[in-house]
Amino acid sequence: MISITNASCVFRHASGREVRALDRISSTIGDGEFVCLLGRSGHGKSTLLRSLAGLNTLTAGEIAVDGRPVKGPGIDRGMVFQEDTVFPWMTVQANVEFGLLAQGIPAAERQGVAREWLDKVGLGRFGDSWPKELSGGMRKRVAIATAFAGGAPILLMDEPFGPLDYVTRRDLQNLLIDLWRSTGRTIIFVTHDIEEALVLAERALVLRAGRIVDDIRVDLTRPRDEEERASPRGIAISKTILGHLELEQHTPGAA
Repeated sequence: MISITNASCVFRHASGREVRALDRISSTIGDGEFVCLLGRSGHGKSTLLRSLAGLNTLTAGEIAVDGRPVKGPGIDRGMVFQEDTVFPWMTVQANVEFGLLAQGIPAAERQGVAREWLDKVGLGRFGDSWPKELSGGMRKRVAIATAFAGGAPILLMDEPFGPLDYVTRRDLQNLLIDLWRSTGRTIIFVTHDIEEALVLAERALVLRAGRIVDDIRVDLTRPRDEEERASPRGIAISKTILGHLELEQHTPGAA
């Protein structure tokens, strides 16, 4: 579904200094895969995700979805950001409907779709609530419902659970896995957390200095509980990823 070919992205600061955030990256991501982009801060994972979303312009190379080059945002790609992007002036129901409204979906249909996804994320009773009345974890559930309700076959997630406490994060990880398995969507998920990658991913693309330095098959049995992550295979994957991260030299200004 997604092909990345010699993708490079150079940011030029006002001072004239250049930062190479992506350096000739090539990879493919198949339909229905759950892939984590893993690496330390400043080594290109968010830049790659934003390039997949069409929010960054590549300096060289190409990203294509089903053979069509990515030239900007599109309804085939939904995005969940790290920041809280729920509209505070809209009810929960209206937030989930917003993407459908932008697509011209009739009111009755979009209301039904929104209610369905609110039920799936455990917020069926909160459609008439305002975002300020929800906890941070509940607002993340609204953002996830909005992304899935929009119907995009590809969902791009930029460390969406980073600000949350451990228990809430684990609950949302389990919710996301259930939704991914039931819908068959393609999910690309940025994280710097090895444990999170082991819980979520089928593949982990490890980035260092704007390059993919490893493509690791996370072939652990689900559910990925502590015992499974502590299995010989889980420990081996963790050590491999950690080895890459410990070798990294920070590149200031990349993302």
